[in-house]
Formats: sequence, C-alpha cells, structure tokens
Amino acid sequence: MKDCSPSTLSKRTSVRTQPGQTDPALIRNFCIIAHIDHGKSTLADRMLQITGVVDDRSMRAQYLDRMDIERERGITIKSQAVRLPWDGHVLNMIDTPGHVDFTYEVSRSLQACEGAILLVDAAQGIEAQTLANLYLAMNADLHIIPVLNKIDLPAAQPEKFADELAGLIGCDPSDVLKVSGKTGVGVRELLDHVVQTVPAPVGNADEAARALIFDSVYDTYRGVVTYVRVIDGHLSKRERILMMSTDATHETLEIGVISPEPKVSELGLGVGEVGYLITGVKDVRQSRVGDTVTSAVKGATEMLAGYEHPKPMVFSGLYPIDGDEYPELREALDKLQLNDAALVYEPETSAALGFGFRVGFLGLLHMEIVRERLEREFGLSLISTAPNVVYRVVMEDGSEVTVTNPSEFPSGGKISQVFEPVTKSTILAPSEFIGAIMEICQGRRGQLLGMDYLSEDRVEIRYTLPLGEIIFDFFDQLKSRTRGYASLDYEPAGEQEADLVKVDILLQGEAVDAFSAIVHKDKAYTYGVEMAKKLRELIPRQQFEVPIQAAIGARVIARENIRAIRKDVLAKCYGGDISRKRKLLEKQKEGKKRMKMVGRVEVPQEAFVAALSTDSGGDKKK
Repeated sequence: MKDCSPSTLSKRTSVRTQPGQTDPALIRNFCIIAHIDHGKSTLADRMLQITGVVDDRSMRAQYLDRMDIERERGITIKSQAVRLPWDGHVLNMIDTPGHVDFTYEVSRSLQACEGAILLVDAAQGIEAQTLANLYLAMNADLHIIPVLNKIDLPAAQPEKFADELAGLIGCDPSDVLKVSGKTGVGVRELLDHVVQTVPAPVGNADEAARALIFDSVYDTYRGVVTYVRVIDGHLSKRERILMMSTDATHETLEIGVISPEPKVSELGLGVGEVGYLITGVKDVRQSRVGDTVTSAVKGATEMLAGYEHPKPMVFSGLYPIDGDEYPELREALDKLQLNDAALVYEPETSAALGFGFRVGFLGLLHMEIVRERLEREFGLSLISTAPNVVYRVVMEDGSEVTVTNPSEFPSGGKISQVFEPVTKSTILAPSEFIGAIMEICQGRRGQLLGMDYLSEDRVEIRYTLPLGEIIFDFFDQLKSRTRGYASLDYEPAGEQEADLVKVDILLQGEAVDAFSAIVHKDKAYTYGVEMAKKLRELIPRQQFEVPIQAAIGARVIARENIRAIRKDVLAKCYGGDISRKRKLLEKQKEGKKRMKMVGRVEVPQEAFVAALSTDSGGDKKK
C-alpha cells in the first residue's frame, strides 16, 4: 500500500532537454479518478479557473465534457487532457471516464500519469467504482492523493469518510484533503499538494522516441487528433512516425499541447510532456488507445506494455423502423466509428425486422450512448434487439461455434458444451441489505467470493456472476431492493461452462428470430411463458386463431392463443330452420380453416418495439 506522506516522494529526476523545452523536473502528470457523479468534472472546472487557463467569461459547467450527451447525463465518456500552469510548474491533468465500460481507457490514462487524485463524495462515501479505479491506480504504481469532495453539502460527513478512506489506502486520516469543487474551497491547497508530492516524470531524452496514446478523437476538418504522453526521446513537427501495433507510418502535420484549447508547439514534445499529434489520418483505428508512437527512422524496437485490442462484450441488433433508412444507418455507423475505435458492426438480416446491423459494444452504457447518438445526431428511428453476450459452443465432433446472436446457436448437431462469459462483481451497500443482495445474486447463478466490512455499517460483497445475467435488469433490481444505496462494479473474469438453451418463439408454427433468446435451462420456461403472454397482448387479433408457442428445439414449453375475430354470420337469420344456421356456421368454419392454412401473421412494428424494449440502466449503472 502506498504511503501518503510527501517525504517518501521527494525523489526528483533530472533529464537533459532541448533549449526552450519544459524541464521534466517541473512537470507533474496526474489524473482524477472517482465513481460516477462524485464531482470529477466540477473539480476540473475549478482547477481551470484557479490556474487561469480559462477566464470567467469563457467558463461553463463541465468545461472538459465536449459532447452534449456528457453534459446532459453528468458523465464523462471521453478522456480529456489539459495543461495547467501552477507555482512555476506545469501540471498535466487527465480527466478520465468513471464507468466500467471504459475501464481500458482509464487504465491507459493512468499509465500516462505519475499521480492520481482519488475523489470521494463526502456525502456518499466510497462506492464500487471508487474501489475499482483505486486498484487500477495502485497496479499502475501511482502516488494516490485521497480527497473528499462536496464538503459544503449539508449531508456531508467528512470525518467519517476520511477515516474510511484512510483505512482503505493505508494513511493517516489527517492526510485526506477536503475540498469543494463547487465553491473552490481547498482546491488551491490540493494543487500545491500535487506539486509537492507527485513524482516528476522519468525518461531518457537520448533514446529513440516512445509515446503512449491514451486517447484519440476524430475532428471533421483535421482528421484524427491523437493524445499522447512522451515516455522517452522527443517528437517534433514534420517527422515521420510509426504506430507500433499497426505498423502504419504517418507524418506529424501538427504537434502541441492542450491548455485547454490546442496550442501548437514549434519545439515538439519532450520527456514527460502530454500533448496531441495531428497526422491527417481519417480513421481512429490507426491511432488505437494504448499503442506506442515512435520515429519511423531509427525508432524504438520495444512497445510500451499493456496494449490491448478493445473487445466487444455485448452484442445487439440495430434495425431502422423505416426500412428505407438502412443506407442512412450504414453511413451513420461509418461516421460514428471514426470517433469510436471500439465500435464494431456487420450487416445482418432478420425475417421479422428486415435489414440492419449486428453491433458490438463494450457494455450496456456504451450501447445506450451509441444508440442515442445515432438517433440524435443522424435523425434515425431504431429498434434494438435484446442485448446478448458472446457464447462459445463446442459440438460433439470437436468443432467450435462463436455465438453473438441467438439465430447462430446450433440447432441441428449434437452440442457437447456451452461456455458463457463470467464477471468478478463487487457490490458496496449498507450492511442491513446483505440478505437482499445475496438473494438477488444467488438467483442470478452467482457464486460468493468474499465479504469485507469497510466500516461498521458498510460492506463490500464480491461475487462471480455470468455477464448474461447482469446485462438485463440486474442493476435495477439491486437498486430497488437496497432503496438505491447499493453500487455495482464488474470486470471480465474468463468463462465457465453452463447449461444454456435457445428458446424460440413460434407464431403459427413459424419461428420469429427477433424474439429468440439464449437462456439458462432453469429459466427457459419462465422466459417462454412471459414472452408468449406479452405477445398475446401486443399482436392484434386476426381473422383466424393464432397460436403463440415457446419451444426448445422441437419441444414446446409454453403456449398462448390469440382468439380469432368472428363475424356474426347468423345475424341475418330471423328464426327459420336450425339446419340453415348450422350450414352457415360450417361454411364459416371451413373458411377459417382454409384461411389458417394460407394466412400469415403480420406483427406490427409497435409490437416489436414494446416486446424488445429493455431498460438497460444507462449511466445509472454504477
């Protein structure tokens, strides 16, 4: 555990630099890590004002959150770096996302820093994402500065949570700084503390250039803007550079720092500096987060550690409600991928929904953000199918099938094993809710890993949970059963074998692929009954009776009937012989039978929207 005292961090490194460049001994690189809604962006706003890089006239709330969606929801989706002058030093602050979906981006941002401000709400205390980000920072060997925010709130309990935070990090409660991002109280002292305690960057200016890409964004006019932290050597303008993971070479057309608007640096970037590169490239996939930038001529031979290719965790089908909008959806996804290298998609056809795309997302929040941006920025109306995780199916002949869509689940051959992704989940809540939390997790096939008391009345519970059980309404149920006090964080933890089956929904004997689902064998009956009941209410009555069936393979497990609309054929008979009435009824019966043989059930779009709509939790997720 790290010691919080300044004396242990007084070591400074002297690095030879080019004339006019910032001495690394005067640079402090740090980031702010916190749970969602604990005040990261507000604290960053006060730092921008106090250091004078943004004047009062230009200031706006959540200054570093550039997207409308970020400001509306009060969450950070993209990392932002900004250079701040303070007390003769240069502070490079990186504002990181707080959500589990973007953990990889957070880990790369941490690698670009030497220190981290761990921000905790003085009214709410430590929550699940706080712990997750703290462990990431400790693994990156960063100096941790514990800070309590929002001390101006009436409900704040700074002394109680200072003890809790000190016990977690292993320092004295007096070392926990207390600030208010809203009023600015304690922010100057925090900046002084950063200068005094965060180590200066270490690097070799004489070696080949190596810089870490910690973020990249697409600019309509200038192409991809790549944010980098220089580890060794020097990067300059009009230099041929190499992206080491893709072997792509480019020329740096512009190089500079963000303060907080881009400022061109004619001298380039040296050891320890954080800035941006523009090469004119139009595809963010050529500037991947975590990649290493070096010189194309006599460049470095070894990449910086930790690079990963972002892997989609959740898949969902996106279909335009109006089939004519399919080309517009393709174009919108192409443009969105310029901004988001983690977004993957491929064309998909559904007999029920028409032409659309199977899209891979990092998680549920990522899925919700992408869909909202498609609808808002490109004016599309979309149906999204229920989210699915990636399953691995092993057949009896030894072959393997990767399933991202229930329609891909093998139905013909003999299945030997089915593997599903699992997560290591951490839940923080008041201790009075332990029973309710354990009941929910056991019902979702969870396995208890351990439990620790953070204080007298707060407990941390760790479970192994299947990802497929989390992505529906798990968090909503957790919140409702704990009166909103619980917080959840999860991380991938490999895969496990599971007894999973595919449940098909049949309308008049024909499978409707959009309603199919892969569920655990024990929950198949419940899913079938609920979906059949829901569709009976949503699908309008036809001229003939329509059976709705839920089936596993050839075995029907649930059934509902939509009664036929019956015309009163006896209305014109006023008395008379009974044989006349019987003849009319028999004729109607024959007509209904013939209609049932040739008739097709038309499912209206409204029924698909209502049946497939799932409230994924969005930015409430943690």
